[in-house]
Amino acid sequence: MQLIPVKDSQSVKQFLRVAVALYKNDPKWIRPLNKDINEVFDAKKNKAFRFGEAERWILISNEGELIGRIAAFVNKKYKNKGDDVPVGGIGFFECINSQEAAELMFDNARHWLIQKGMGAMDGPINFGERDKWWGLVNKGFEEPLYCMNYNPPYYVNLFEQYGFKPFFNQVCFGLHPKAPLEKKIHARHAVYDNNPDFSSQHIKKEQLQKFAGDFTTIYNKAWAGHGGLKQMAKEQVLLLFNKMKPVMDEILIWFAYHKDEPIAMFVNIPDLNQWFKHLNGNFDLLHKLKFLWIKKFKPNKKFSGIVFGVVPEWQGKGIDAYVIGESAKLIQQPNVAYTQYEMQWIGDFNPKMINVAESLGPTFRSRNLITYRYLFDRTKEFKRHPMLD
Repeated sequence: MQLIPVKDSQSVKQFLRVAVALYKNDPKWIRPLNKDINEVFDAKKNKAFRFGEAERWILISNEGELIGRIAAFVNKKYKNKGDDVPVGGIGFFECINSQEAAELMFDNARHWLIQKGMGAMDGPINFGERDKWWGLVNKGFEEPLYCMNYNPPYYVNLFEQYGFKPFFNQVCFGLHPKAPLEKKIHARHAVYDNNPDFSSQHIKKEQLQKFAGDFTTIYNKAWAGHGGLKQMAKEQVLLLFNKMKPVMDEILIWFAYHKDEPIAMFVNIPDLNQWFKHLNGNFDLLHKLKFLWIKKFKPNKKFSGIVFGVVPEWQGKGIDAYVIGESAKLIQQPNVAYTQYEMQWIGDFNPKMINVAESLGPTFRSRNLITYRYLFDRTKEFKRHPMLD
């Protein structure tokens, strides 16, 4: 076996083709867009390069076959509560079912990270934001959401036999959007539905300025200052909304108001993978046209949760049920195609958000991913991610 660094256009293509070779017979795998992977390692596109660096390798067998890949990265901004050593990351790991092959790649990444001054490595994680390419699936090996990791079950053994230990679990929740809402949801919804001081609206594409302001108000009250999250500016949100606009479905994004003041939001989008799985990783002009055709003529039956938030003064008062009830009025209409729903992951170190997800109705744990950690000092006590207050 030979490890080759990714340094030129040919090895960049080989890095992508490793996954294609390994998953060619797996009907649940959805090939990511090539551009989404490549942009992670493009210093012009990924702002994480301002604070760190990344390296990639491909693993080739003695017969010249692509049998594995791995990336390693350091990022000064990557910190978890309670960390007492600098922590690097590994990600975009793919490997045949061979412990020897996996350990060759893990060893190589570890040595690279040691040279960069790291004391531990987490993985598989992203070189960038946590809403993409984060964690190893150990339960719920179903089609991945857009930019969500997917892997065969044997990867768990490859990581754990090397010595990785679970740092935290990433819990995903699903629900059946056409199922009747529970009685308690109806009851809590009715309290506000009959009160003229409360109202709701779904987003309207021609009013993105207004809804960007509403999103900003709720986000900054509910999250800014917690866990190192910074305040968002309306301009940032408007830019995000404009990027989402081509795939935005208005009835999936809801806001609740008290006397016209925004107090809650329920933000969802169609699962892009249900369209992108027909593009074989490509998104050039021809495939963009194909995407538009598919989007128009193949109704998307799955949508995913991006953000659910209630401002602090209204938390625990049933506003979550009000927003869910309002959205159900349209999403549950017979002519609406959605039959599947899944939220993005919540860390098990955040029990309050787990409780919120479980309170949204007849939810179920749809899949679980694990963020692993490997301490380079093997005599050092391993500690899981501390619980949030």
